[in-house]
Amino acid sequence: MNREAAKSYDVVVIGAGNGGLAAAIRVLQGGFSCLLLEKHNLPGGFATSFKRGRFEFEASLHELNDFGSPQEPGEIRTLFRDLGVEDKIDWLRIPEAYHLITTDKKYDCEMPFGVDAFINKMEEYCPGSRKSVTEFFELCNEVRAAQDYSNKVNGNTDSDYMKSHFPNFIKAGSYSVNEVLDALHMPKKAQDILNAYWCYLGVDCDRMSFLHYGSMVIRYITRDAWMPKMRSHEISLAFDARIRELGGDIWYQSEASEIRTDDQNNIVGVVLTDGTLIKTNHVIADCSPHTVFGKMMDKKSVSEKVVRATNARTFAGRGFSLFLGLNKTAEELGIKSHNYFIYDTADTVKQYEMMKKLETNHVQATVCLNNAFPGCSPEGTCMMYFTTLIMSDDWGNVTETDYFKAKDRIADDMIRVFERETGCQIRDAIEEISVASPTTYARYCGHPQGVIYGYEAADWDSLMPRMMMLKEDAELFPGLRFAGGYAMRASGYSSAYVSGDLSGRQTVGDLKKEAEAK
Repeated sequence: MNREAAKSYDVVVIGAGNGGLAAAIRVLQGGFSCLLLEKHNLPGGFATSFKRGRFEFEASLHELNDFGSPQEPGEIRTLFRDLGVEDKIDWLRIPEAYHLITTDKKYDCEMPFGVDAFINKMEEYCPGSRKSVTEFFELCNEVRAAQDYSNKVNGNTDSDYMKSHFPNFIKAGSYSVNEVLDALHMPKKAQDILNAYWCYLGVDCDRMSFLHYGSMVIRYITRDAWMPKMRSHEISLAFDARIRELGGDIWYQSEASEIRTDDQNNIVGVVLTDGTLIKTNHVIADCSPHTVFGKMMDKKSVSEKVVRATNARTFAGRGFSLFLGLNKTAEELGIKSHNYFIYDTADTVKQYEMMKKLETNHVQATVCLNNAFPGCSPEGTCMMYFTTLIMSDDWGNVTETDYFKAKDRIADDMIRVFERETGCQIRDAIEEISVASPTTYARYCGHPQGVIYGYEAADWDSLMPRMMMLKEDAELFPGLRFAGGYAMRASGYSSAYVSGDLSGRQTVGDLKKEAEAK
């Protein structure tokens, strides 16, 4: 399209990350025009892949939860089906839930998918845990049912209906993961093993809402985990194709620099870095409120209430990842699992504190994709990717002169810890190596401090308060909604797609109300 003759759009979506892509489709399915702006030359944000030598690495996706099989679809497969992208992607099932290793208590536990299989394996590792773990999953099922109801009514829940249908959900609403597990009288070892997924949400289990964690665990264990064969970039390309099929426009290499408002602080357009103005009254931003309100809007348009609401929030984990292409197979190297969680300690509170400093953070969530998809790399090879979270801005203390040395030190430590804890000697098989620091993530997606987990979902800013405040948040700045990791569903692939779905459908609702009022 000729940008000089750019038409106006009902909605402009800023950012072609997972949330932005889903939001754009929902707007178009609602019958309104939509332009998706993306500063890079490819869609997806973190949902992409890259090549080094003869290896194509997955940039960030370890596994997609709540997906399920075609016959028993989970929420995300159902969403993809509704969006019209499910059949555009070749899916593969992840073989096991996770492999937990802890340095302090010497745990080495391989946990399966499926509630019955998971409970049986837990009983094997921790005799006497069956009753409490069974009750945990029963409670989690109620949590999931309550959240499904909330999603169907766009967060406009009926309190009487909630009380009558989901009483335990209401009771557990204000409690942490550890408080609920203690109330269930779950043995400590079983709690430690069950809490392995905590790093996927980035909050220790003393502060993490049980509703948030329980919702995630039940979706993993009952619906398995899946991912596309051609990495997450395949998802992003499928969304791109679907947007175009629906008549939407996508402009790549088009960075939005300003959300323009009029004298009454109503949104009137989006301005690109080259000065192009796109007229619109509705924006969905797949980026952080800190970026939007701090850099993209005139200060006179940003109220004190908005500033306070934004600055009250806490940034979650900053990303550091290591990617290895190995010239031996996973079997030859003794790598037997797809997904490893390796912790210094099973105590999530202590581990969280240790993850605030580079020198004390030895945590890794590590994937060997070949154990799910043997053909993902050339014959006779395998590839791995390691990720950790830095729970403070300690990376900001790394000087420019020490930058590459710091990357090398942490990467070397990741390899050392993996070899020590698994017994798999991988160092001599390294053919390709690539490292992404918080600086990398900040540069690539524009996230403050290299944050990859959005805002920390704890205490007053946890999942359920966010969902309950959808209406109030939308009223902070009419015409503006958020999608992606900084939005109401917090971080993670599945959450980002759901947030885009919600924001897209709510924006369609706004547009219809405006049309009715005219």
